[in-house]
Amino acid sequence: MLRAERGITRRQLADALGVHYQTVGYLERGEFSPSLHLALRICEYFEVPVEVVFALEPFPRLGAETRPA
Repeated sequence: MLRAERGITRRQLADALGVHYQTVGYLERGEFSPSLHLALRICEYFEVPVEVVFALEPFPRLGAETRPA
């Protein structure tokens, strides 16, 4: 979400972090968990606390609707 909100491409973010652009895609889809070092670099890049980007509970998918029970 942060990347899209700021108009940054996967390749731009990957270049800034020193990883392959596909790694960014794997991270965004939840198919890869970053090392602590990479997680901290991501948060530093976006200038946000770790909790804004990473959590133990999965974030709701973008566009997912929450329906009352």
